Amino acid sequence: MTRIFNDPADFADEALAGFCDLHAGLVRQVPGGAVRRHRPSQPKVAVLAGGGSGHYPAFAGLIGAGLADGAVVGNIFTSPSAQQAYSVAKAAESGAGVVFTYGNYAGDVLNFGMASERLANEGIAVENVLVTDDIASATPSESDKRRGIAGDFTVFKVMGAAAERGDNLADVVRLGRKANSMTRTIGSAFHGCTFPGAEAPLFTLKDRQMGLGLGIHGEPGLLDTELPPAKELGQELVARLLAETPAGAGNRIAVILNGLGSTKHEELFVLWLTVAPLLRAAGYTLVMPEVGELVTSLDMSGVSLTITWLDEELEPLWTAPAETPAYRRGNAALTSGSQSVDEKSDGGIDVVEFAATAASREYAARCAAALDAAQETIHDAESRLGDMDAIAGDGDHGRGMVRGIDAAVAAAAKALGDGAGAGDVLGAAGDAWADKAGGTSGVLWGAGLRAFGESIGNEDAPSQEELAAGVTAFATRITTLGKAEVGDKTMVDALLPFAGTFAKLVSSGTATEAAWAEAAATATSAAEATASLRPLKGRARPLAEKSLGTPDPGATSLAMVFTVMGPYFAASQAVAGTGAANEAGAIA
Repeated sequence: MTRIFNDPADFADEALAGFCDLHAGLVRQVPGGAVRRHRPSQPKVAVLAGGGSGHYPAFAGLIGAGLADGAVVGNIFTSPSAQQAYSVAKAAESGAGVVFTYGNYAGDVLNFGMASERLANEGIAVENVLVTDDIASATPSESDKRRGIAGDFTVFKVMGAAAERGDNLADVVRLGRKANSMTRTIGSAFHGCTFPGAEAPLFTLKDRQMGLGLGIHGEPGLLDTELPPAKELGQELVARLLAETPAGAGNRIAVILNGLGSTKHEELFVLWLTVAPLLRAAGYTLVMPEVGELVTSLDMSGVSLTITWLDEELEPLWTAPAETPAYRRGNAALTSGSQSVDEKSDGGIDVVEFAATAASREYAARCAAALDAAQETIHDAESRLGDMDAIAGDGDHGRGMVRGIDAAVAAAAKALGDGAGAGDVLGAAGDAWADKAGGTSGVLWGAGLRAFGESIGNEDAPSQEELAAGVTAFATRITTLGKAEVGDKTMVDALLPFAGTFAKLVSSGTATEAAWAEAAATATSAAEATASLRPLKGRARPLAEKSLGTPDPGATSLAMVFTVMGPYFAASQAVAGTGAANEAGAIA
């Protein structure tokens, strides 16, 4: 259990700040994460690892010579936002381009992808390398759907060493993808991890049981079985990895026996006593193996085994020196002429001037009140949404929704106070939601709200048809980004029924309030019906069977939010002031 914290919501931020203070000679904190303290004397490719907190030493602990130039750090088990990725990249870029490298999770793919688009539009060369090493998360024929776990470290190490010796962006990317293609990992958990402030772990196992095929975000394993003796566990892990030996692989391998947070080194040494002889008996030479904690999952009790098949290109990069706060190999002295970088001022806050009609500003107050109502609902449902998500995911959906709606409410209130119209209020709320919530739902809610606002605009209060067009724009933006369809067991299963029902009723002449209420009821029913579905997208996909019987948390939260927002967005009479206390005025 994670016992040392202040406000649980601040745990990740405080942990990063403490880390950067302790290792100030090597790293400096920047908005969104951390970068090397010393900049290179000549332009070099910036290798930027990234993902959620809770995995130390990954990701910030791997910043340093021979490894990462920076780390983009999200909240616990949550993808960092696109703004965070962009900010870290701007701080680390030195003229030779940047490459984001991260595990293959939907939220990371969306957020790093959006940051990459922004950087590219500014003329900065940028690439992405996804890690897909977890053999338990998809079949070999669908290896592109596999998630990244402890194999992250091998890929990061190869790319960092290549960039350090001066390789160009194309070669760093090629070598990273090659290392990923030659890397396989299997994991096993003995006990779940516990979020700061939580009263129970995300999952539990019976005594003397283990979950085989776990991820690194607190997800349970794919198969619960009796916990065998160390010899049998080692045989199981080795056999599963060797069964997936890449075609044309040689006989020299990098091996990582990784503890997941609370497995003692002595336990790992006992397991190594089985793993190493089995690999040698299979004809392999073990090249500088690692046993310890490199990619963890808070306080999870468990272990993972990673093998990377090496060749003449990859081996020198695997064995190259590195020096970071959490990992050292050989002597990786600072590049001659590199310079220490002091903390940079943000230069103040830009003042935004809004242009809007009085009618749009009045409707903007309704939009802010709708967000206030959603905030109260999401806070009340936080624990329930987290419990639903923990069945087959990482249990953070409730917390992520709270972070998102809190940021959205604050941003909307500020924009409203600065004279923004409805479109700009919703846009500001969406941007803040995406930035502070992170993860898949964060970026989707943020993008959806911004699209909603852009559709409504700032010229006037929307007509019934314009409101329907705004809802359609919200839905279209989310489905375009997330690529999910009805039946995939995502928020889309509630969103598209809502949007379709509302548009149909509006076109038939139904009053706005009645149309919204019926659409919200349809969304609620659709969300409940997802209990019978198997997830085809996101982190829950590998644990599809375990999710049967539980509605999708994203669909559930969307239905909740749209239900309580209705009286504000759809009201046709007096405009309410902001705040939940004015609800009666909004409905009157």
